[in-house]
Parts: sequence; structure tokens; C-alpha cells
Amino acid sequence: MMKKEILIGFLVAVIATLFGFFIYVEFILNYEFSEAIKIINEENLWGKIIGLSAMPNILVFFLFLKKKQDYRARGVLLEIFILAFLILLSMFI
Repeated sequence: MMKKEILIGFLVAVIATLFGFFIYVEFILNYEFSEAIKIINEENLWGKIIGLSAMPNILVFFLFLKKKQDYRARGVLLEIFILAFLILLSMFI
């Protein structure tokens, strides 16, 4: 039961990150989606964009804590740690 709750939290965090990425690329950048992806690739901005895209995870994390769903909040933290590791890797690649 505990692993299922952590997995649910992890998947919700992944969806929140993807939603944050879409919102950032679509509404903050002044380019079309495909052109923005091309610019992100050319200037190697993946780490910065992923970091900004993870901001909705803060809301998800505190929502789970408020609802006393601690294991789901742990899943969100797990996803945040994985994103931080990916951002660290993107700095050196």
C-alpha cells in the first residue's frame, strides 16, 4: 500500500512538472512551441527550464501534506530529487 501511494505522488509530480514545462514554453517564451524547443536545445537551457517547470510541485507537495497524505508527498519529493539530479547532469553534459 505504501509503495502505491509513493508511486501516485511521483506520477502526480511528473504530470505537474510537464504542465509547468508546457505553461512556461507556451506562455512565457515568445516563440511557438517547436521553435522554443529548438532554442532551448541550441542554447543548452534544459536545466534552467526543468528547474522552473518543477515549481508546481511545491503546490502539489503542500496539498498532499495538508490532506495528510504523507506517502504521496514523499513521492513528490522523490521526483524533485530525481529532477535535481538530472539538472546537475545537464550542467556537465
